[in-house]
Amino acid sequence: MNYELFIAKRIIAGKEYKSSISSPIIKIAITAIALGIIIMMISVAISTGFQHKIRDKISGFKGHVQIVNYDDNASDVSITPIDKNQNFYPEFANVQGIKNVQIFANKAGLIRTPTDFDGVIFKGVSTDYDWAFFEEYLLEGELPNFNQKRTRDVLLSQTLVNRLHLQLHDTINVHFLKSTKKSIPSRYKLVITGIYNTGFYEFDKNVMIGDIREIQRLNKWTENQVGGFEVLIDDFNVLKEKGDEIYTAIGATLNSNTIVDLYPFIFDWIQLFDTNVWVIIGIMVLVASINMITALLVLILERVQMVGVLKALGSNNWSIRKIFLYNALYLILKGLFWGNLIGIFLLFIQHYFGIITLNPKTYSVSVMPVYIDFFSILLLNIGTLILCFLMLILPSVIITKILPSKSIQFA
Repeated sequence: MNYELFIAKRIIAGKEYKSSISSPIIKIAITAIALGIIIMMISVAISTGFQHKIRDKISGFKGHVQIVNYDDNASDVSITPIDKNQNFYPEFANVQGIKNVQIFANKAGLIRTPTDFDGVIFKGVSTDYDWAFFEEYLLEGELPNFNQKRTRDVLLSQTLVNRLHLQLHDTINVHFLKSTKKSIPSRYKLVITGIYNTGFYEFDKNVMIGDIREIQRLNKWTENQVGGFEVLIDDFNVLKEKGDEIYTAIGATLNSNTIVDLYPFIFDWIQLFDTNVWVIIGIMVLVASINMITALLVLILERVQMVGVLKALGSNNWSIRKIFLYNALYLILKGLFWGNLIGIFLLFIQHYFGIITLNPKTYSVSVMPVYIDFFSILLLNIGTLILCFLMLILPSVIITKILPSKSIQFA
């Protein structure tokens, strides 16, 4: 029989336990554990949510890896065309984990209305384009249909639509510079068939999606000439490795860059979230541990006479310490239970209802994103439980200082 656990259960179940002097301190310790796990869960969920959302939005606009001509590396505009007939298109033969390879071409333009004007990057895509990203953020209308001989349908962001006072199905005049400097800009009439809003202001402010064949006509390219290729991979966590494999597979005449290479400042920014989260976790564990240490010391001092009696009956110091450690473990588990219950509830509320909103110009998202990963939650609970429990072993040494002759003389 584990008599230490038996005594610990009797102490917890006793009425005097709930009405004793230590009761408020115990409640504070449980609350500290609960608040600590809630704050840690929310911090991890928000940090991971931001990272997932922002990288998904960048890859939605740019793909995970871009294959372009060396002349176009530092430009958002396609200058030198690439032959579409490559050995890696429409799929890589020697690189695994590739979701899709799609062609694209970019051209700078200017939208003019009777009262306003604004610059855009006209991104031309084809029938091989993966529309899953824009389907998620489509507000009005429909996606352009490229399964016809020619289409001038375009997808425009709500940011541009509002700025230029446009509406769905409006015909817009877009001016494009021709390939030679002396040429007069070409004016194209395009039709807004869909309006999207990703909340990523960096791209929403100037990206227009349309038919790559229009760019080919503007640049006087053949139907086999494109601006580049976008590669989507299955697992973002292996982006660097896949980027290296793709670079090796495309040959020496082309260049490839991952979105991390293209937008290092954005990924350096979201990487800082991890540092902040680790600081928050450290502070919360420390606060919870200090409260538990205080509660344990109060529990021990409140039962000095019981310790003296147990020692007089032959119990050793470690056995008595185990009684109080069992008691403390119960308090930690109780705090973790309530913390998990409240924390997961709050995360689900934000995930499904998006109560907390943000300024997309500042945070690149309009709703605070949360990513609920139950494995991370499990690790947080296990880590908190172990660290708090280990920090309680040292203060329990006070039991060894209690002498039976002095502790039970006034019992």
